[in-house]
Amino acid sequence: MIRGIRGATTAASNKEQEVLLSTKQLLDEMILHNRIMPERIASVFISGTNDIGSVFPAKALRQLEGWTYVPVMCMQELDVEGGLPLCIRVMIHYNTDEPQEEIQHIYKNEAIRLRPDLGTKGS
Repeated sequence: MIRGIRGATTAASNKEQEVLLSTKQLLDEMILHNRIMPERIASVFISGTNDIGSVFPAKALRQLEGWTYVPVMCMQELDVEGGLPLCIRVMIHYNTDEPQEEIQHIYKNEAIRLRPDLGTKGS
């Protein structure tokens, strides 16, 4: 079974270092809370809002040990009026037997506002 593991965060600014740090922190928590092993990943989608242009957030994933061959796609998030600025979203398609309700979706920083129903894990 392939499950989607979601996460989102915000960067402090559009500086490369800030975008990569925020993305790496999010990925680290997603990996930890879901016990993710790179060899079980089908693919990863990473999106950023249109105010992120200094770096591809997916570059942070490439810096993780063992993730060299994980297929990843970076894309621009829809530009919706009133949307959360400097927001990075991640969707990991993961092969697991875990039931849907056991998947830990992680929302950090200002992105907690996107899914308050999931609690504050990752804040």
